[in-house]
Amino acid sequence: MYLTWLVKAALLGLATCVPIERPKEKQEAEPPPDPADTGLFYHRYLQEVINVLETDGHFREKLQSANAEDIKSGKLSKELDFVSHHVRTKLDELKRQEVSRLRMLLKAKMEATMEHDGQVDHRTLLKQFEHLDPQNQHTFEARDLELLIQTATKHLENFDADHHNEFKRYEMMKEHERREYLKSLDEEKRREEEARFEELKKKHKEHPKVNAPGSEDQLKEVWQETDGLDPNEFNPKTFFNLHDTNSDGVLDEQELEALFTKELEKVYDPRNEEDDMLEMEEERLRMREHVMRNVDLNRDRLVNLDEFLKSTQKKEFNEADGWKTVEETQVYSEAELQRFEAELAAQEAELGRRAEQLRRQHEELQQRQVQLDAQKKEYQQAVLQMEQRKSQPQAEQGHPAGPGGELKFQAQPPHAAPADQAVHPDAHPGVPEHAAPQNQAEPPQAPQQPQAPQQPQAPQHKVEVQ
Repeated sequence: MYLTWLVKAALLGLATCVPIERPKEKQEAEPPPDPADTGLFYHRYLQEVINVLETDGHFREKLQSANAEDIKSGKLSKELDFVSHHVRTKLDELKRQEVSRLRMLLKAKMEATMEHDGQVDHRTLLKQFEHLDPQNQHTFEARDLELLIQTATKHLENFDADHHNEFKRYEMMKEHERREYLKSLDEEKRREEEARFEELKKKHKEHPKVNAPGSEDQLKEVWQETDGLDPNEFNPKTFFNLHDTNSDGVLDEQELEALFTKELEKVYDPRNEEDDMLEMEEERLRMREHVMRNVDLNRDRLVNLDEFLKSTQKKEFNEADGWKTVEETQVYSEAELQRFEAELAAQEAELGRRAEQLRRQHEELQQRQVQLDAQKKEYQQAVLQMEQRKSQPQAEQGHPAGPGGELKFQAQPPHAAPADQAVHPDAHPGVPEHAAPQNQAEPPQAPQQPQAPQQPQAPQHKVEVQ
C-alpha cells in the first residue's frame, strides 16, 4: 500500500495550512500547528525538504495535479529539475547536512562497538541508508526526492502495526507493575487496592454511547455539535467539503481523525484518574483504521468524494450498534503477558549480571587507586627529604657535601683538641710537620681511647715542646 498521503498531505503540509484560495479573515490567523512526528530517524530531514519544496510555486502546482500513480512511478520527482535555483541551493545544503549527520552517527556507532579500524569508507557505509543517494553526497537531485518518498512510504506502512505492538507492551507493563505492587502488600491492603482498581474500571465504563466511526449517527453528531447545523438537513457532500479543510479534494488521515474528537471526549478526560490518554490515542488510531477499511476503496490512505459518497450508501453506514472501546476489547492474552514477564525477568537478570561485573570492576579500581595514592605519598616524601637536604647550608653542617648533595661525615675522637691546637694524625713526637698550617702548634700524638670515666689513664707519650 503506497502512502500518497505522505506526499499530498505531509509534503505540502496541506493538512495543517490555511487554504490559499479561501478569503482571509480580518482577525489575526492562528499559526498552523506543528506537523506530527513521523517517528522516522530522518524525520527532520524529511520535514525540512517538505518546507523548502512547498515554497516553489511550480512544484506545488504539479503536486496538486498529480495522482498516486505519478507519485509512485517517480514522475513527480522529475519535476524537481524545473524548480528555482534558490530552492535547489537550499535542498543541496540540506542534503550535505544530512550526510554529515549520518557520518557522525556511523562514527559514534563504530566507536561504541569498537569497530573502528583504519580508514573508513563512508560512501560504502552510507548505502545502508535508503532515503538518499549515497553516490552523490553534495547535491539534491530527482533521485534523492524519489528515494525519500519511497523510503518514507515503506517505513510508514508499518507505522500502525508498530503502534499497536507498542501499546500492547504498554498495557502489559501496566498490568505487570500492578500485580507486583499487590504482591508487596499485606492481605488487608491488597483487598483494598483491588477494590479500588475495580471501582476505577467501573467508573471508566460509565460514559455515553460511542457511535461507530464513519456511521450516520457519528457524522450527524459532528454535523450538529461541531458544524452547528440541523441534523435533519444532513448532506454527505456538504459534510465532505466542510471537513476537507485544505480543499484538496480528499480527506487525509489527519482530517479523518479530527472527526472522532467528539466520540473520544465521551470516554476520555485528562482530569480523571481512571482515563489513560495513551489509550485515547490508541482508540483514535483504531477508529481511523475502521473508516479506512470501509471507505478507502483504492487503499491509498486518502478518501476522495466519490469514495465517501459510496460509503454513505452501504448498510454499515446505518450501523447503530455502537463502538467497542479499548477496555471492551482484549488487547493481550494471559499467555502473552506471561511471555512478556519472562522477557522482563531475563532482562533483569542480565542487568543484574552486568551490574555485578561493574561493581567488581569498581572495587578493583578503588584498590588500585589506594595503591597509587600510597606510591604517590612515598614519592612526595622522598622528594621532600631531598629538597630539605639540598636547602641546608653547608656552613651550618660543618661537613663537606658530595656532588649529589649527600653529607660526608668524618670521625673525631671524643677528647679532640681545639682547632688551634690540633695535631696531625701522622705526626711523630719531636718531629715538626712542615705541611701543617702556619700559626699552629706542633700537633701532639693522638691519645688512646679512654677505658672508663672512673679510671682515667695517663697518655703513654709526652709531647716535648721545643
